[in-house]
Amino acid sequence: MLQAEEMDKKPSIFDLTLSGLEAWAATRNEPSFRAKQVLQWLYQKRISRFHEMSDLSERFRDELDRHFLLKPLICARKTGSRDTTQKFLFALEDNSFIESVLIPASPALYGSASDRKTLCVSTQVGCAYGCKFCASGLEGWTRNLQPGEIAQQVLRVEALSGEKVNNIVFMGMGEPLANYQSLLQAIEIIRAPWGIGIGARHITVSTSGLAPRIRDLADQPLQIRLAVSLHGATDEIRQKIMPINRRFNLVTLIDACAYYCEKKRQRITFEYILIEDVNDGLEQAVQLARLARRLEAKINLIPYNTVKGLDWKRPSETRQQTFYRALRQSGLDATIRREKGSDIDAACGQLRLQTMRDKSFAGSDNLR
Repeated sequence: MLQAEEMDKKPSIFDLTLSGLEAWAATRNEPSFRAKQVLQWLYQKRISRFHEMSDLSERFRDELDRHFLLKPLICARKTGSRDTTQKFLFALEDNSFIESVLIPASPALYGSASDRKTLCVSTQVGCAYGCKFCASGLEGWTRNLQPGEIAQQVLRVEALSGEKVNNIVFMGMGEPLANYQSLLQAIEIIRAPWGIGIGARHITVSTSGLAPRIRDLADQPLQIRLAVSLHGATDEIRQKIMPINRRFNLVTLIDACAYYCEKKRQRITFEYILIEDVNDGLEQAVQLARLARRLEAKINLIPYNTVKGLDWKRPSETRQQTFYRALRQSGLDATIRREKGSDIDAACGQLRLQTMRDKSFAGSDNLR
């Protein structure tokens, strides 16, 4: 019988890709096709115990049980918005917490159904990059997520919501490119036919601007999409909002984005949160248009979402429209994203690092 401490050291089976599981099976003198059988049970049949894998020998199932954990993320809280957005708070093995958000495609009518569901996925517990408008980094960074903790958010949200996830955006808690290797492994699990099976073109990675990693991602044989959180069209303004600009200024960042576009032969998206009297002036619109034209980038304008403890404000509807029209008149593909889930703190910038100090859900496993 394994002691509890020894069990805790076992890796999660969800951290393994097909090649990793094939290599492990080979050390047990098992044929490589056993790995595919295991993964089919995990991702197609979605079982919860190794001994449910009925087409494997009892000896092999015992080996799996002895060496790996098969334990789903625990949902500590599920919250629903009037616009049908759903937010999930997941408890991890080390008593850390992350949030995931399921977003419907239909925009305006509360309660209206949608056949396209986008899941906003977290990649870290907290965030170290300190973007000034964002709740996720208010209490700092705790750790990176493992590949299985990232990919399992998809499995658990589908199970808890009864919905099929069609699109993945790595725009939840954390900076995805700061957890680069785990991100790549999670993407492999999410997109692979033996895994969750969501195509690469339905996966978007969002970054605050880690220019070297943008170049690394460009060199990967993946047709995933890239969104860059710009939020300021000059170094002076961007540094007020995004400390990372001191490490990778706009010249460095835009050069990396140009490299990505050239390698991938696809357009990127600039995410731009509009903050009253900070970055919503016409001079910023002119500079933003200049940057976007170089890359033929799309621009997604996001009116600021209120975060408790921060003093930023959303511009008036008139200022939003003036900024938007300036971009459109420059011939750019620009949109204004209307927030979803703001009534449950699930909109852009509102996901917050939760801790065990939040007694309302600590230890809850009612939604397992």
